[in-house]
Amino acid sequence: MEQVKFYFDPACPWCYQTSRWARRVEELGEVALDWGIFSLEIVNLPPGKDPRELDARSGPALRTALAIREREGSKAIGPFYAALGKRLWDEPPPPDDMVAAVRDSLREAGLSPAIADGAMADPSSWDAVVAEHRALVAGNSSFGVPTLALDGGAGPAIFGPVISTLPKDEDALALWRHTSWLLRYGNFAELKRARQGRPDLATVKWRAEQQKQQQAAGSPQR
Repeated sequence: MEQVKFYFDPACPWCYQTSRWARRVEELGEVALDWGIFSLEIVNLPPGKDPRELDARSGPALRTALAIREREGSKAIGPFYAALGKRLWDEPPPPDDMVAAVRDSLREAGLSPAIADGAMADPSSWDAVVAEHRALVAGNSSFGVPTLALDGGAGPAIFGPVISTLPKDEDALALWRHTSWLLRYGNFAELKRARQGRPDLATVKWRAEQQKQQQAAGSPQR
């Protein structure tokens, strides 16, 4: 069984959709998942901007994830991310209060909300996020999420796969086997095509409908 480390930022719906696929592949006995963090807000900072000064929307979740790892081990991050991802992407409208969403997600994952309180009370917890993000970028040239790394994170890593809909079990396993083969094939660098529609997630659909209504409200009357 492959030991796979899944690096995520909860702000990305594509990453959440891929995590649902990865969890299903784990349920089917093909992989064992571990979890790490990546910050899209850091990677997208303008040149010269200090990430330690960033007030990141995903900050509470990422800081809490590292606190979970210290207290419960990194595998315990997975249920927390699943619970938070559900709140962000499966139950529109998304929460305005990210700290409250993080605390509720901890409860659902069977973890103490005090983990979030401690992480948010400690300024060094954001420094730890910055350091972990930089280490992943330096070690694997990572640039986005989802990023998968084999051998529990010590092996080859790749961005993707990016999927719009959750595949059926047979296709989910086939996608994993092709992905893992490409990961192990050191001569492979890149395949890419246009994305086949938005992620099939309730919040993504809700946002599209909200945008459509706003555009209609701003259109001139005929």
